[in-house]
Amino acid sequence: MENQEGNKKIDISVVVPVFNEEENVRELHRRIKEECKKLGKIFEIIFIDDGSKDATVKKCEGLSPLRLIKFRKNFGQTAAFDAGFQAARGDVIITMDGDLQNDPADIQKLLDKMGEGYDIVSGWRHQRKDPLSKRIFSRGANLLRKFFIHDNIHDSGCSLKAYKKECFDGLELYGEMHRFIPALLEIDGFKVGEVKVSHYPRIHGVTKYNWRRAVKGIIDMMAIWFWRKYLNRPLHLFGASGMMLSILGGGILAWMFVEKVFFGESLEERIWPMIGVMLVLVGVQLFVSGILADILVKNYFKGKGSRGYLIKEIVEN
Repeated sequence: MENQEGNKKIDISVVVPVFNEEENVRELHRRIKEECKKLGKIFEIIFIDDGSKDATVKKCEGLSPLRLIKFRKNFGQTAAFDAGFQAARGDVIITMDGDLQNDPADIQKLLDKMGEGYDIVSGWRHQRKDPLSKRIFSRGANLLRKFFIHDNIHDSGCSLKAYKKECFDGLELYGEMHRFIPALLEIDGFKVGEVKVSHYPRIHGVTKYNWRRAVKGIIDMMAIWFWRKYLNRPLHLFGASGMMLSILGGGILAWMFVEKVFFGESLEERIWPMIGVMLVLVGVQLFVSGILADILVKNYFKGKGSRGYLIKEIVEN
């Protein structure tokens, strides 16, 4: 059912960022509306125009039901998704691309999988219809992701996903983080599942993916790796590294002292004393950095009003 009453509880919000998709938005809206009606649930459709330069906004005129969020300029897909998440009122949020490569008919698959107890369900384009260059980039990124993040899904780049609304309470997105939302949520203890979905070649428009976005995605991946492993204990990383370097540097200096005092060796033309001093100084700097990072993390949680953990529910008997 369409959402025609503002006070009526919404079951599903479909969030779609669009950027220069004038030839796709009307057909995409028709397909989403058709599939959501089949579900028999109250739904809303949200398009986020990410600063399109073509007639995308004009093509959206007259479409109903539709909430159109218009950016003043192009801020990127992550920002568009975030705006959609903040505006969504449904208990479940469905995301997809605006290029007609995702199939709205797969929404039912996502919801069925979510019914098995998952908080997030990610689509897996197991038979991708993208150009070879894009698939090579994606394959390399997936290998790096599996090595650093271990999010247990095959295709983080697939925009067709389902989330419970509460997943986004306090979640902060930036850069190219939209690819790694399941990994970020898994850090907080949400359960992530995956289903195979259809994928179609792009017919209209051009892809927005390029090597710059790939580089940004890799940088954000490294940030998530750090966030995942050392969010609550940055001192363990910096402090342990600093201590190891300081001990190594101290050992070198101690041996140089023994050689100078007990064996009468000349140290004037030897580089080891300088290396020992450098290792000690770097070790101290790393340890201090760990303490500062630990303080910043505590202030981060305090500023968010968080204790650093999430409670799913409280059961009293």
